[in-house]
Amino acid sequence: MNGNTPPALRTVLGNYPHTLPLKRGEIPSGAVRLDFVDVKPTHLAFKPMVRELAYDVCEMAIVTFLMAKAYGKPLALLPAVMLGRFQHHCMLYNAERGPLTPQTLAGRRVGVRAYSQTTGVWLRGILANDYGLDFDSVRWVTFEDAHVAEYRDPPQIERAAVGKDLHEMLLAGEIDAAIYGAELPTDPRLKSVIPEPEAAAQTWYRKHGVTPVNHLVVVKTDLVRRQPHKVAEGYRLLSAAKRAAPAPAGIDPAPFGIAANRPALELIIDYCLQQRMIPRRFAVDELFAEVEELIEATV
Repeated sequence: MNGNTPPALRTVLGNYPHTLPLKRGEIPSGAVRLDFVDVKPTHLAFKPMVRELAYDVCEMAIVTFLMAKAYGKPLALLPAVMLGRFQHHCMLYNAERGPLTPQTLAGRRVGVRAYSQTTGVWLRGILANDYGLDFDSVRWVTFEDAHVAEYRDPPQIERAAVGKDLHEMLLAGEIDAAIYGAELPTDPRLKSVIPEPEAAAQTWYRKHGVTPVNHLVVVKTDLVRRQPHKVAEGYRLLSAAKRAAPAPAGIDPAPFGIAANRPALELIIDYCLQQRMIPRRFAVDELFAEVEELIEATV
């Protein structure tokens, strides 16, 4: 490395309108270089980041981070949302096997990639608090462990047999519904368990005033302590890329800043506590205690 090359941070971020300016090299910095590692799908980077600190900067599901914090993992959160979306449309059932609604989910088998998957936590929170579902009455079927190795699923959670596929199980009637992530299947037989999910999401937004956040950005705590200027510059680059991206039409699904993210974070913390994903309620300011001064310096 010559003297003109800024130090590199191994970085994993998905491809979004507000990350592409960075990935295309349109946001200059003489202080740090984000060395992008291509991980697809992006969630495959979460486990090695939590368990091995495999990267310096990494996109991470918010529930994974909250669980990591509960178990003392040396990660710090940046208030930079990579992915946010309404969740109401993400639980599907096979309409050929009869109707299914939030009110008839009790006793049914519902598949989800992992019990700790952030989309699943959001949906269980929505179903419990807005539709009156006792989520413990549902027979949850999972396919993976949590990213945080120390966490154990509740004893009533069922693990699908090795080799089983969530989508195939849904079509075969082995599960009654399934929670999907960003890429929903287009099979016309599959319908949303929550009726009219787009309208339901708008009603939910008017009630809560937040867009559910799925993924933010974390950095290694050691980097914050030893080289805080690199973290500050990394956040500045993320923020600059956000400003350079086309402005979203309507509600911004990827807000930046502590204040902008406070309501959504308070809600997902409540949902995690309610679902026994974390042992206590974190304060939002607690999540950013190690980086708040650095963030403020870049604003």
